[in-house]
Amino acid sequence: MDKPVDGRDARIGAPGQRDETSAAAIASAAADVALILDVHGVVRDVRLNAADPHLEQCLAWLGRAWAETVTAESRPRVEEMLAEAREHGVSRRAQVDHPLPDAPDLAVAYTALRLDREGTIMAVGRDLGEHARLQRQLVEAQQALERDYTSMRQMETRYRLLFELSDDAVMVIDANTMKIMEANSAALQLLGVEARVMAATVFPLGLDPAGQLAASDYLATVRAVGRADPVRVSLSADGRSALLSAALVRQESSNVFLVRLRPAARESAATSSANARLSELIGEVPDAFVVTDLAGRVLTANAAFLDLAQLATEEQVRGRSVAEWIGRPGADLEVLLAALREHGVVRLFSTAARGQYGSSGEVELSAVAALKGAEPCIGLVLRDIGRRLSGGPQGARDLTRAVEQLTGLVGRVSLRDLVRDTVGLVERHLIEAALELTRDNRTSAAEVLGVSRQSLYVKLRRYDLGGASSHTQVH
Repeated sequence: MDKPVDGRDARIGAPGQRDETSAAAIASAAADVALILDVHGVVRDVRLNAADPHLEQCLAWLGRAWAETVTAESRPRVEEMLAEAREHGVSRRAQVDHPLPDAPDLAVAYTALRLDREGTIMAVGRDLGEHARLQRQLVEAQQALERDYTSMRQMETRYRLLFELSDDAVMVIDANTMKIMEANSAALQLLGVEARVMAATVFPLGLDPAGQLAASDYLATVRAVGRADPVRVSLSADGRSALLSAALVRQESSNVFLVRLRPAARESAATSSANARLSELIGEVPDAFVVTDLAGRVLTANAAFLDLAQLATEEQVRGRSVAEWIGRPGADLEVLLAALREHGVVRLFSTAARGQYGSSGEVELSAVAALKGAEPCIGLVLRDIGRRLSGGPQGARDLTRAVEQLTGLVGRVSLRDLVRDTVGLVERHLIEAALELTRDNRTSAAEVLGVSRQSLYVKLRRYDLGGASSHTQVH
């Protein structure tokens, strides 16, 4: 319970008890609550801070035995404190819980003091509500970390299994030293090298001289530009042709090559098998995956996306706009498609998802545009972040601090003025958020906010949000 700004406190109780009242006033200055109890343990006076939100609810304590104002589990502790105070003058500190109507129990750590020979007792306490709130936050943070750690371990296990089960020879190579860091069983078999020999061996190996030269030139190109079309090389053991492809990946503070060698004889069959295996894996992954055309119409989706959309079969989503289930109306899909056309990829795009029958939640979206080929398409992966612990965006924290500052004016400014200023503050914040979400597209911002463009322009001028008089720019 926070102290009031001016240091004053509120007194609840009967007048005429000056000694006890003075003692309670002194105690309440250093504690959150002070109770004056008669020789029978009945509450005769209560002192709380004037700003305490439980002030009204604690009126019911007057005239009742202290033990009757606490929960059943706390009554033995109250009796012990009263007995110790009567016998020794002061009791040990103990926590008791006061039940409150329509609110969580009020946890207070009390110490009981005997004031006079007649047996008057004063109980001074410290509110433990903030301590309990911090403990809950700590537990939630620990649970979130444990979930993230478990998810990472599971993901690492899945990718390690995929790495070993691949029929293609796959190697991880240090881009600076060209030493082979890891190689799967298919690579050892194709190149005819033992695992102990493969470790820390410089690539290329197992290729004829022409193949080694082609592989070196190919990896140099990938290092320079990031990607290159696969090249054919010949194995030195039997002269078979193989298709070499590689990707440059940033790993911590260094770069590595992911290199794949596929024998040409198995290329067509392996392609069909790999595609079938990949389709099966995508269909079973726990994150929602959906493929759309460039206009956002669904081409295919996995089971997790159907669960998100609350639909049973893929036919129910095919051909419909993905905006029916993803994004805020009039904003997110257009912004996402514009970013994909410009950059080709979007990562960690926060948006909303909703089901066919009213379910909703926050999701994190990553997307990539495949613009080459006969049928350009867009792939989207969605991950539910509704259960993820988050402190909230910076804008929300700024708004919370501003509202807290207005709350501090209670008692010094009229309620009408406080409500007016709070509504204006929230309205300005939401307009700024809508403009940021739509990249300053005022037509889309008005649609997101559910107001007309004319109303939006009036509010932009009212809050001096720059450029309010200019015409709407349609992106």
